[in-house]
This record gives sequence, structure tokens and C-alpha cells, in this order.
Amino acid sequence: MKHTFHIPVLGLGYSIDTPLKVARFGISSVVSIVDDELIERMREYHSGKNNEAYEAINKSAPDSRSRRITAYLNQMAATVNRQFEQLKSQAFEAGTDLCRYFELMPEGSQLKQGFDLMMEYPNNERKTIFQNILRRRMTMGAIDVNIMSKVDKMNFNAEGEYTGNENTDALAALRGFAESNLESSVILSAGMNPRLYSYLEAFPDFFPDENGTLRKRIVLKVSDYRSAFIQAKFLAKKGLWVSEFRVESGLNCGGHAFATEGYLMGPILEEFKQNRHEMLATLSESYQSALIAKGLIYKSVPRQKVSAQGGIGTADEHNFLLSHYNLDATGWGSPFLLVPEVTNVDEQTLSQLTAAKEEEFYLSGSSPLGILFNNFRNSTAEQQRIKRLQKGHPGSPCTKKYLCTNTEFTEQPICTASREYQHLKIQQVQSLDLPAAEYQKEFDTITEKICLCEGLCSSTYIKYAISKPRENTAVAICPGPNLAYFSRIYSLDEMVSHIYGAGNLLDKVKRPNMFIKELNLYIDYLQADLQAQFKNLNDKKVKQLNKFKLQLQEGICYYKGLFADSAIQTSLVLQDWINELMLSEKQLNSITI
Repeated sequence: MKHTFHIPVLGLGYSIDTPLKVARFGISSVVSIVDDELIERMREYHSGKNNEAYEAINKSAPDSRSRRITAYLNQMAATVNRQFEQLKSQAFEAGTDLCRYFELMPEGSQLKQGFDLMMEYPNNERKTIFQNILRRRMTMGAIDVNIMSKVDKMNFNAEGEYTGNENTDALAALRGFAESNLESSVILSAGMNPRLYSYLEAFPDFFPDENGTLRKRIVLKVSDYRSAFIQAKFLAKKGLWVSEFRVESGLNCGGHAFATEGYLMGPILEEFKQNRHEMLATLSESYQSALIAKGLIYKSVPRQKVSAQGGIGTADEHNFLLSHYNLDATGWGSPFLLVPEVTNVDEQTLSQLTAAKEEEFYLSGSSPLGILFNNFRNSTAEQQRIKRLQKGHPGSPCTKKYLCTNTEFTEQPICTASREYQHLKIQQVQSLDLPAAEYQKEFDTITEKICLCEGLCSSTYIKYAISKPRENTAVAICPGPNLAYFSRIYSLDEMVSHIYGAGNLLDKVKRPNMFIKELNLYIDYLQADLQAQFKNLNDKKVKQLNKFKLQLQEGICYYKGLFADSAIQTSLVLQDWINELMLSEKQLNSITI
């Protein structure tokens, strides 16, 4: 056993170079490859920092998006390899990165135990042999990439001609990863995109080589078992293997939030646990048949991992998820925003986050994608949005155009956070002559959108002092609600120690259990949805809301059984959880649909 956690993707820029900071210590992390402008600027920055030659890939160059992504990923791979070799060459002396590599590992790790044993040896030939064995068994953390499957803008040339399906944003990004030197995973999130999934077949690295090895692996970020199985079957029939399912809470997470129909994390993980072997058998049969049909070698069923992320905040929760649900790892995202040596948060935003209370983290309609978005009330992007409204200039200039999806008023898609769209939409609503309260509600919905393309990169540019003249420096940030319980700046060592239980950063903090927190978020979501639809409730919506409520009630029944389990009672302090669960049940039952 090595590390049992990973650092998920954090916005666009917050984890854009996290592998350069943690991969040499064996910690895996995920980089967003949505924004090739950001990626190109980071490649330029790190080339200068490492005294390496840099040749720009101009935006107008053929296949620039894909090539920029490939170049940056190759640069990271080369840098991390160099860092790792330098680390391994160090002496086993206190204070070195070599010793830190092992000190960061969980106590149950064989490498950590071997390291502790070796350090007690007298300096002799046997100790040197032991040290060389430890060096050989060291591995780097993965440099994984994330693609939001449905953020797949069509692109046009200067003459307005469509450049083809293979040059849409998601497919070009996938090609950039597939043609890189990395041996790692692409995490596909935000639902299924058949065109993107089918495009995976174009790249040999996603198929097993003569040794049965997958140089590039597929990971699905999912929020329920059924959709995970459907997506994996679609891929298996093409000879494409899902190496991991990353189960993420629908609402108790950072970034975009995809509310399920009331399906809660605990029951979802239980379904994976109960059906994991059956699913593996079904998928492997389809996978084997597809490989044989393609004339490829099938040696054995590849490993298939399951991990969970979203709202995990204590070592007890981390260990419980691993042991009870037989997970391979957990994901820790938002807390790492308070670890400056790992993520890119500018000083002002960092200071705001450390002082923030629960109410400052909220579920919003700020995303131009029309998907719920975890927002931070004090961000400078939110402040800028309000100032523009006060001046009578709603909306943002649209420069990057990654989230242009709306064709309500234009032939080519535009962004709903843009000045152009908001001006046209407000004009349309004004023409309806609505009552004042109804108009204000529509106006607020329109103008709540913020520019994420710039806002989720600004913090990185500020931190590295590479902002361009007159460039918008307003920062958008999207932590999960769990960040409210972490209240200062931490070192990597402190955060890892907290994850593994050697330290406790939340020792005197009153914080709900992750399952209860998620349940309460879903109850709040149900109440808000009911209130929003109250005047226009139809039979279909009533049926949907009742199904949602019933699913939450079934989730509560599951947790009652879970908390009553004697094995769990001996491993965790449960009375507060049980009391909180009863209060949540009472609140849910009081909702009348």
C-alpha cells in the first residue's frame, strides 16, 4: 500500500501544475485540460523557471489546442521524472526530500514500515542494501488529466467554417493527452458524450500492449451506480476498459454540482460494494470479445478500482470509506486550496478562505453551463459582478469562449455570462411586462452568471505574477462546503498527516459527518426546488419531487442501519451522528409536496 488518497482537479488553474509539487512524493493529482491558453502560459512560465527553451504554439497554428496540451503534459512528465530521479539520488538523511517521501506515507504502508526499520539500522552494508531496495520500490504519483465531457464547443475558422468533429474542444483535448508521453489516466466527468467516448478508439494507448498493459487509462467520475455501469458497458463494447470509477457526491463537492435524484453517497457506495464483482464479470466479457474482434491480445481482466470524493474531512471518514466499502482510495480536493505549496490560490483569496464561515460557501446558478456551481460569496469575481450591476453594465467581456453554448439569439453559440447575451436576454424579459417581483427574479437569474474562463485562472496568474496588462484579475473560486471547517494555511505535511490520522487539524471544530452534511444539502436543495416551482407545480413535477423525497427517506433508513452496526459503533463515535440524522429526518418529513 502506498498513498490512499489523490488530489482531484481543482477549477482550471488551482491544480494546473500540482503534479510538479507533489508527484515526486508519490501523490497523484489531476490537471484540467480545458483551457489551452492557460496551459500555454504555464508552459512558458515553467520553461523560464527551469531555464528551458520555449517555442510558442500560436493559437492560429494548425491543431494548436491539441499541440499545446501535448507540449505542456510532456513538459510536466519530463520535469517530474527529473525531480524524482534527483530525489532518489539523495542520502537517507533527516530533512531530505527522500526521507520526506517515506514520512508522508500512511503508517500501514510497507514502504513506510521498511523505511522506519531501515533508519534504525547501524551504518553497514546491510543498511545500504535495504536502502537500495526502498529506492527501487518507490513510484511517482500520477499526472492525471480531467475533461468535462460535455464542455465540447464546436470550433470555426476565420471564414466561419466548422473545423470538424475532431476539433471540438473535448476531442482536441483528448487528442492532446493521448499523444503525450504520459502513462496515466484521463478522468471523464460531467456525464456521457458518445462522440468523445467513441474517439478514444482512435488511440492505441487506450488498448493493451503485448504485455497486457494500458499506457493510458480511462477513469469515470460518476454520481450513481447505474450511470457508471451504462457508460462502462458502452466503452467495454469498444474494447475500452474503465480502470476506475470515482464516485463523487452530487452536492457535497467543489466546482460544478450535479444533483442526483436524491441518491446519497452511502447507499451509492453500498451499491458499488454489493455489485462490484458482478459488474466486473459483465464488463470483462464484453471487453474480451471486443479485443478479440479487433485482433488484439487479451491476457487477463485489468484491475478496476473504485474511489470516492466529496466532503471527506477526517481520517476517521477516510479510513471508514476504505474499509467498509472496500475502496481503493479517496479524493481530497477543497482542503488543499489552503495548502499554498500544492495549489495556486492568491494571497487575498487565501486570506478570505481561511476566515470564511459556512454561509459564505453556497450552491449557486453562477455557471454559464446552466449547472449548479459551488461558489464563494467573498470572491473578487462576485464583487466585480455586483459592481457591474450597480453601474448598469451586467455581464462580462467574452474573450476565451470555452463555455459558449447558447444559440437563443445568435446563429453561433455565445456564453450566458457574456454582456452580449445578458443584454439581449434582459431586453427580452423587459418586453414581457412582468410584475416587478417576477421581473426581478428573472433579472437576478440572468445576471448571476459569471465568467469562469477568466475567473478560474486569475488566481494562478496573480500568484505567479504573470497577469497581462489590462487583463481581468477578478478571481472566481469554487470550494466545496467542507472547506468551511478548515481555518488556516497548512503545509503539505500537515494536510497529509491529517488525512492519515497522525495529526488532527479539526480537533476542536464542530463539524457534521460527511454523510449527514450531504443529506442536509439535499434536503435544502429539495426545499429550494419546491419553493422555486411552487406557483407552477404540475403533476410531473410533483411526481419528481416525491420520488426525490422518497429516495432521501430510503437513504436515511440506510444510515440508521449503518450506524446501528456493532462493528461500526466500535470504530467511530456515533452518538452525534445519530442525533443529527434524527434532526435531518424530522426536517425532511416536515416538507409537504
